[in-house]
Amino acid sequence: MDLVRIHPEVRAALEARRPVVALETTLVSHGFPRGEGTAVAAEAERRVRAAWAVPATVGVVDGLIQVGLTEEQLDRFGSSPDARKVGPRDLAVCAARRELGATTAGGTLAVCRAVGIGFLGTGGLGGVHRGWAGRPDISADLGELARTEALVVASGVKSILDVQATAELLETIGVPVLGWHTDTLPLFYAREGGPPVSARVLTVEEVAQIAEFHWRLGRHSALLLARPPDESLDVEPLIEDGVAEAERQGIRGQDVTPFLLAYLHESSGGATVEVNRKLIVENAALAAEVAVAFARLQ
Repeated sequence: MDLVRIHPEVRAALEARRPVVALETTLVSHGFPRGEGTAVAAEAERRVRAAWAVPATVGVVDGLIQVGLTEEQLDRFGSSPDARKVGPRDLAVCAARRELGATTAGGTLAVCRAVGIGFLGTGGLGGVHRGWAGRPDISADLGELARTEALVVASGVKSILDVQATAELLETIGVPVLGWHTDTLPLFYAREGGPPVSARVLTVEEVAQIAEFHWRLGRHSALLLARPPDESLDVEPLIEDGVAEAERQGIRGQDVTPFLLAYLHESSGGATVEVNRKLIVENAALAAEVAVAFARLQ
């Protein structure tokens, strides 16, 4: 029995070497209030198509790792309270148990490596969690960035994390961080305030050329293209309160990020939801534009 099922449209694009952009499903199931994530995911797919690339939203459904979802499958991720957050380590278990699995950025990258997709659009990446010195907690996203040849477009790493420590670790594992019209790593909700990026880039053609050179040099890792959000929102005080509340409730591991996102959404009166929605869609569109530019180089 096949473990991975690639949607016919995605398979045809991969075989013809046309641009394909992977999209995750954790943001659909856990990044928004129940039911809202489906519309965001559908709009992200639409923007990928508008840029002349093929969207490949990834998730685990009924024992299969699906690369490219139907509308019905996508709606399940947005509406089901039982969707499990699935990182790279969880893919096999989730499929074997026939659970509904919403893939993280890292889980999606693992699938990208398996099927040959080289571009991913997402919101913000996971990284080193705050308080890591006392309680080590590092997202599996970073491990997948170290071993997957993919260009990832994100608005930096999630600002609920230790951004400086994450930037240092990205340098250690050799992942270039390119700033889209910026010299500093965006802080997810905020346009500025992060550490310096490895290089500022201004065009999708330049990004595509850097990615091609990176992989031609035998660097079998990802590149991060950090795109600042269009609107900047200062939520640092809320993040500190949310981290303290998570600590009080004993929330650990994979449960921390969805808890903090929900805390921010509620505490900001929905302002973070709107910023999150816009940056996810715009990042998907930019990933598609770079994928198209890269295809032209080939």
